[in-house]
Amino acid sequence: MIARLIWSLAAALAAVVLVALAVANRHEVRLVLDPFNRQAPVIFAELPFYIYLFAMLIAGVLLGSFATWLGQGKWRRLLRARSHEVLRWKGEAERLMRERDADVAERKKQLALASR
Repeated sequence: MIARLIWSLAAALAAVVLVALAVANRHEVRLVLDPFNRQAPVIFAELPFYIYLFAMLIAGVLLGSFATWLGQGKWRRLLRARSHEVLRWKGEAERLMRERDADVAERKKQLALASR
């Protein structure tokens, strides 16, 4: 409950900061994507500056998430290998238990026949 309250307060604070950032940076900025002709570019975008800021923030989060996912690849691969190994050993243990139970049942049957 406390964690949810702290998370909500942090999210509200972040929202206030982002809205203030958007209001302070709402002037139009031209992003030129034509490196050869800066004066009359063929490819450009004129958007409020806060859109560029938010786009870079989102791109940074996505790239960071992707980098983390790539970095954890060896651990996911190890987990897959160990999971297969666990399943194999579990199957082996179940097979041995079935054989043991069958042996115990057979011995009980033989003891019962021998005691008659």
